[in-house]
Amino acid sequence: MSSTFNGFELLPPGLPQLSHDGIGLLAASHLVVRIEPYACMEEGDLLELFWGERFVTSRFLNCTDVDYPIFMRVPESFAESGVAHIHYQVMKIGISPLISPVAHVTVKLDCPGGIAAGSEENQYLAPLSLPVPVKQCGVSLSHIKRGVPVAIEPYLNMAEGDAITLRWGDLRLDLPALQGRDVDNIVHARVPKAMVLEGGRDERLEVTYCVIDRVGNASGWAPACNVRVFCAPMELELR
Repeated sequence: MSSTFNGFELLPPGLPQLSHDGIGLLAASHLVVRIEPYACMEEGDLLELFWGERFVTSRFLNCTDVDYPIFMRVPESFAESGVAHIHYQVMKIGISPLISPVAHVTVKLDCPGGIAAGSEENQYLAPLSLPVPVKQCGVSLSHIKRGVPVAIEPYLNMAEGDAITLRWGDLRLDLPALQGRDVDNIVHARVPKAMVLEGGRDERLEVTYCVIDRVGNASGWAPACNVRVFCAPMELELR
């Protein structure tokens, strides 16, 4: 079998709805494969789509399909965590099937923190951990030197490539994506001095975080903790 016919090559199938590095829960619920036009495309061709070794669906082309992309729906049940190997073949009367190159796509259906994507708050994520003096006494804007240290406890389905966003009041800070060595370990970070100063005084400032994995699954926000951020006489000198 070959991916060429009379010198013309088929392109691998595409998944146009993907915006990250694979298929997450949201994408799995409306999977569509795009097949690009090919040079020998003609009415009567039969396209057959395969997900690994499993047959998905087929379609006979009519005259209005020729020279246009073909979209084929994939039922959600085909999506399983792992690597999906997707290809299609073109059947023409009197010749062997023309088989496309395989598209290899990561499928990840387990969300960070273990709940479905799109939930507003995730009770399975531990609140952000703050130093005891900060929790008990708050943060003085005039005494910040290196920012505020914070820590994030390991969470369910923690994985390489996870992106963590901290929220300090209305301000957000994106941390570097997790490396393999970070998985199942406490993540340490600092809220920069400039960010704390920008957030300003607040008697009950909300601090929390969320996680988005490499395929776009979102954890929702961890339960927020409150921090007292107060002014001191030297604050104006810092500004």
